[in-house]
Amino acid sequence: MYSVTKQISFCYGHRLLKYAGKCKNLHGHNGVLEIEIASPKLDERGFVMDFSDISAVVKTWVDTELDHKMLLNEADPVIASMKEHAQPFVTMKGNPTAEAIARHVYDWCRKQKLPVTAVTLWETPTSYAAYRP
Repeated sequence: MYSVTKQISFCYGHRLLKYAGKCKNLHGHNGVLEIEIASPKLDERGFVMDFSDISAVVKTWVDTELDHKMLLNEADPVIASMKEHAQPFVTMKGNPTAEAIARHVYDWCRKQKLPVTAVTLWETPTSYAAYRP
């Protein structure tokens, strides 16, 4: 099996509901996604998938839909204030943990018919979460 991994950087904010630590407060991260794509064979060009093709699809979506947005639990009461002040946000079922964000990106990639095998989100330079089926 061959695989390639494309890193995509983006900035986002979030907070965790029903959490006793510092992450209960609104805060931000400079996240790095790793999109792993695999194939048992190479295409006619010798690629699993060209890195620029991955960027054209995934980075464009991340830049439009996730970058510089608050990622919030759909039950978060701060959403009313975000709407009132026309601030960009994305809602998720449950807390927007690194694990949940990795799964969210993975699911979107699969809907685009990308042969993604794993998505990793580096929340900090020393901490990451991954989703793979």
